[in-house]
Amino acid sequence: MIWALAAIAALIALAPFIRDRMRPAMDAEARQSAPGHFADLPRGRTHYRLSGPEDGPLVVLIHGLTTPSFVWTPIADHLNGMGFRTLSYDHYGRGYSDRPGGAQDEDFFLSHLDALLDHLDLRGPATVMGYSMGGAIATAWTARHPDRVREMILLAPAGLGHDLGPVARLVANHRWLGRWLMLLTYGRSFRASVEQERGLETSHIPNVVPLQLNELSFRGFIPAVASSLHHMLDHDLTEAHRTIAKGDTSVLAIWAAEDDVIPVAGAERLAALNPAARNVIIPEAGHALAYTHSPEVNAALDAAGLRR
Repeated sequence: MIWALAAIAALIALAPFIRDRMRPAMDAEARQSAPGHFADLPRGRTHYRLSGPEDGPLVVLIHGLTTPSFVWTPIADHLNGMGFRTLSYDHYGRGYSDRPGGAQDEDFFLSHLDALLDHLDLRGPATVMGYSMGGAIATAWTARHPDRVREMILLAPAGLGHDLGPVARLVANHRWLGRWLMLLTYGRSFRASVEQERGLETSHIPNVVPLQLNELSFRGFIPAVASSLHHMLDHDLTEAHRTIAKGDTSVLAIWAAEDDVIPVAGAERLAALNPAARNVIIPEAGHALAYTHSPEVNAALDAAGLRR
């Protein structure tokens, strides 16, 4: 009887992990409709899009925790129209990129970007633009490679304070328990959160809701998000911002006034760490501003006058 109960308990405990392993892999069949190109890098195949004039100044676009590189489409199109060349790519565990193991910490994300830029032989100075968690990655990469960054642009950036809710805090503080809880509950909560956007009339990405929900269909997405919550989003970037402030890298941060994930109060903290940074706040925008308020984001980029 005791052994039977133990077996049942073990099965219940393992069920979330088994369910994720049973999801389809991101493979050649799943990638048949992918736009852009692929790079075979040391940690795995990476999906990327390189667009705009070949001789245009490069802008590297780094997406956030859950929504892959398609989130940049309306902003990338605008930048291409301004004469900039844009590079966007999917983090491992998202979009059409592979799902390798390993802690998704600062070194994980920065080495991924390094490998992609090396593969494409893009070594000159670039504008680096990061959205949400991508803002934290952009900040860390800029602090590490100031000679390779012409300008840093942050869009609702992580790394200056955030509130992803009680489950995210548990995941950030308790690795294995947090991962189990994520596998058990995250699909339902993510779906509910994304479904709230279905009625948005201001989305500038067609079918943005099904595109986001499709991430749940593939093996490795939820573990990747859990690892990023534990290792990257809980990472304090105070020193990185101070390092950037000591150099001559131009910094522009664009915030959403109604953001309930990355509070607009982060603008004050950025100003304290880097008085030369420019802060722009978009009224009535929430955390999805990259596609709900992309015209306003693009207008802010125009007004700031991106470096070339």
